[in-house]
Amino acid sequence: MTTAVRKPVRDQVFDIVGFVPTKEQKVIIDSPYRFNLVAGGEQAGKSMIASKYLLHQYFLHNEEHGPALYWLVAADYERTRAEFEYLKDNFGILKMLKKYSLRVDPGFLELVDGTRIETKSAKDHRTLAMRAPNGILGCEASQLDLDTFHRLMGRCAPKKGWLFLSGTFEGSLGWYPQMFTAWASGADKQARAYSLPSWTNKYLYPGGENDPEIIRLKNLASDDFFMERIAGKPSPPRGLVFPEFRPDAHVGNVEYDPHVPVHIWMDPGYAGAYAVEVIQFVGEQIRVIDEIYEQGLITEDIIDIVTARPWWRDVKYGVIDIAGTQHQAMAAPAELWLDKAGLFMASQKIKINEGSERLKSWLKIDPSTHAPKIVIDAKCQGLLSEFGASPNPFDGQTKAYRWKTDREGNIVGEVPEDKNNHGVKALIYGLIDKFGYGYVHNRDSIRVKRWV
Repeated sequence: MTTAVRKPVRDQVFDIVGFVPTKEQKVIIDSPYRFNLVAGGEQAGKSMIASKYLLHQYFLHNEEHGPALYWLVAADYERTRAEFEYLKDNFGILKMLKKYSLRVDPGFLELVDGTRIETKSAKDHRTLAMRAPNGILGCEASQLDLDTFHRLMGRCAPKKGWLFLSGTFEGSLGWYPQMFTAWASGADKQARAYSLPSWTNKYLYPGGENDPEIIRLKNLASDDFFMERIAGKPSPPRGLVFPEFRPDAHVGNVEYDPHVPVHIWMDPGYAGAYAVEVIQFVGEQIRVIDEIYEQGLITEDIIDIVTARPWWRDVKYGVIDIAGTQHQAMAAPAELWLDKAGLFMASQKIKINEGSERLKSWLKIDPSTHAPKIVIDAKCQGLLSEFGASPNPFDGQTKAYRWKTDREGNIVGEVPEDKNNHGVKALIYGLIDKFGYGYVHNRDSIRVKRWV
């Protein structure tokens, strides 16, 4: 007598709702990682897979823990609609849907066991500050900003929830493709990134990668467009000065500690940016807790802004670009800081490439603790834009600090382009002032200054 083999619950559920995953989809749905990022090609079925991932996670959770709370989060409510409709239809077929909203702005699904699925808009951060969910779908996640990503990671913490991000690359600079690269490499042991090319949707492209329509698109589109929008793989431009920067490691929600001295490191400017990076040292870690990043303001204006911040009372040290000590038909910025704010600004001439190498050394992950040596608060949009992790705060464009490149993307020259680097320069000035260049002169001594 042959004993029938019972299908796993997931497969039974998928049979009922009429979903047959491809091998590429199955790998994503069965991912054992807590944090997942799916970079999908156009029409690859990203929303479908995201909804099925939540469906699968619901049954895994429900078997042991009972009712749960899940969020569908997007840049605006409308972008949650596809996942919302798929889940409404699936739970309806399963006869598990108790009630639901007709709208998605906001919307909800309530299941017979008390589980709720709610839509959230990243435009209103208050909606992301409510009770913690068991899992979150980031819908069209490439449209979310870096600050929202870190808020979502924070909301996952209380219940050790999961986060599933899906979206199509809108370009290969920014936090989303950088996160893809980091998670795909295994840099975070709890996270993984997957590509879901357009041709894995066999309903649209039955020939797969060799489907005539895919071949036509490959022949017509540029290589970068095809890689990003069809193959679901980033095609990062060459020339970033700091490719070591990782949004998942170097960015977080960093709070001001009133018991720790504050340093302000700055690169004064006018037409480009006046960048002031606000630093605290906690143990061996540098924390950028805040920044002032303004355009078209003079030093007196910046002083007014800085002295109104709550951390100003703890400012003990300042570092400024050597040019800030020079007179250019007006009082030097360093003199104004001393006269009007009572803060002495240290300065010295910095070698560009040597300074960059010093910052690169601080972007390395500590091999013993696996913690970043420098962490930047997500609100420091000017500095993050220069690393290529967020849009420029002045015009919303991608403006990262880069090397000069030729038409083929090859680096040209021996120094980077001197633009989109005001916050980065401020960090370098401070690092060199406090630690020196870090050269080892002999085996017995390292010429590195320590912070106070």
